[in-house]
Amino acid sequence: MKKLIIISCVAAAGFLGFSFSQDYFEVSKNLDIFNTLYRELNIAYVDETKPGQLMKTGIDAMLESLDPYTNYISENDIEDYRYMTTGEYGGIGAQIRDIDDKITVTEPYEGFAAFKAGLRAGDEIIEINGNSVKGKNTNDITPLLKGQAGTPIKMKIIHLGQTTPVEVSMTREDIKVKSVPYFDMINAETGYIKLTSFTDNCSGEVKSALLKLKEKGCKSLVFDLRGNPGGLLQEAVNIVNLFVDKGNEIVFTRGKVKDWDKHYLAVNNPVDTQIPLVVLVDNNSASASEIVAGSLQDLDRAIIVGQRSFGKGLVQQTRDLTYNAKLKVTVAKYYIPSGRCIQALDYSHRDEEGHVLKVPDSLITAFKTKNGRIVYDGAGVMPELKLDPAKYSNILITLLNKNHIFKYVNEYMIKHPQLQAKAGDFKFSDADYNDFIAYLKDKDYSYKTQSDYELEDLKNDAESEKYYDDIKNEYNALLAKMASNKKDDLNRFKPEIKEFIEEEIVSRFEFEKGRIQNSLKYDTELQEATKLLADKDKVKSILTTIEKPTKPFNPGKKF
Repeated sequence: MKKLIIISCVAAAGFLGFSFSQDYFEVSKNLDIFNTLYRELNIAYVDETKPGQLMKTGIDAMLESLDPYTNYISENDIEDYRYMTTGEYGGIGAQIRDIDDKITVTEPYEGFAAFKAGLRAGDEIIEINGNSVKGKNTNDITPLLKGQAGTPIKMKIIHLGQTTPVEVSMTREDIKVKSVPYFDMINAETGYIKLTSFTDNCSGEVKSALLKLKEKGCKSLVFDLRGNPGGLLQEAVNIVNLFVDKGNEIVFTRGKVKDWDKHYLAVNNPVDTQIPLVVLVDNNSASASEIVAGSLQDLDRAIIVGQRSFGKGLVQQTRDLTYNAKLKVTVAKYYIPSGRCIQALDYSHRDEEGHVLKVPDSLITAFKTKNGRIVYDGAGVMPELKLDPAKYSNILITLLNKNHIFKYVNEYMIKHPQLQAKAGDFKFSDADYNDFIAYLKDKDYSYKTQSDYELEDLKNDAESEKYYDDIKNEYNALLAKMASNKKDDLNRFKPEIKEFIEEEIVSRFEFEKGRIQNSLKYDTELQEATKLLADKDKVKSILTTIEKPTKPFNPGKKF
């Protein structure tokens, strides 16, 4: 069986040896207690129990007391597990959503079964293999759409803008979602690669993209790991190896079981060890993303730009259980070249209420990069160029959550049947935006701001303390003023709302690739990264400037 090591927030795979360190008698005794309790509970409980559900509840609660990455994977969840580790699943290749009690296609994957059968965003699914989907949600429908590649499926669809259902036949395929959905040159010298996950052979996708960019004259690179939750450890190693010489240690792991004390070296010939490199990260860049960003930082090979990364320094593997189930279990911590572990939460210590504690500042230690720069453990990867994260308005979030932008674009597409929207070129005009505002006139897009909640708290406190009658007029005046200001939010936040409408329209023609490309027009973090790469002296200065540590220094442990 092919062995995979996962260090993602969502998945893990592989099989290696394991041994109990606990006293055998203690384990045996408690297993016997659990077995007898489970048997007696199912026999004696006053109402009928569901043994399978009861057991899963017990297993999940037990594992939850450890860390969020140690999970039970039932046989029913194996397909989702496969998707998380490989990026592949058997199905039709389309995203669906429950909108206004209708199962709606929100985006087909270009080139796969649903796309080839003519399904497009806005189409409504009303029947699958003769079974009506009325009253069902996406959780009910997804298992009907997924299945073994090569199996047939028939659906009744109402295409966007039509009223009469049509029958559509297709054959399920192995759907492979690309880990690199987009790459291109963003100016004459700077290339850009977006990596969304660390699934099987994602390093091959990154290498292919890098070589194609170099053919286009790429002399510097932005590597985007924002929002990437991680995945396969070896793929992270292989990606770092694209930019560093063979023989460099990229990461090592250490666990309770000695088999997990392993060193991972660059073993392949690199593609380019000199190209100036910026890695974009954010608070959702985790695990394998942090190995790539942290290792390139420790080896002084890249400048990290963005926000502090998530802080997951744990490694998982899966172990086979009976009846085709699996256990994903944390087996080790990983350490990047300086010797630091970037794990931010200490799951072995909790407060009196059971909350997990962060690694305290007193235990955060300074380490040195290859050039002697100071970096720190215990709290993710800290960028050299720290930027404020993008913050979106309450009204935009509400318009997205209530599907108003999606539904408006459906109507827009019907009104503009000859439209051809190309990413980077398409502009949603002010006249179009006024049409969008008119569309919203009879729609509910109400929302509460933090100020609304705090005003409610103020009123409740004032009433309980008998002060409300004295401030009632002022309170109502403030409430009215806030309501008036919120009415102007459609104009106040017009640029960011237009941006998302543009993305939705472009995605109807160029799908995920177009959505990403269009968003880069407004990406201030990418603009800062590009500006930095253009200043070669600043790049050199950042990678060589040595500062005094503000925390105790650790020379870097090697296990």
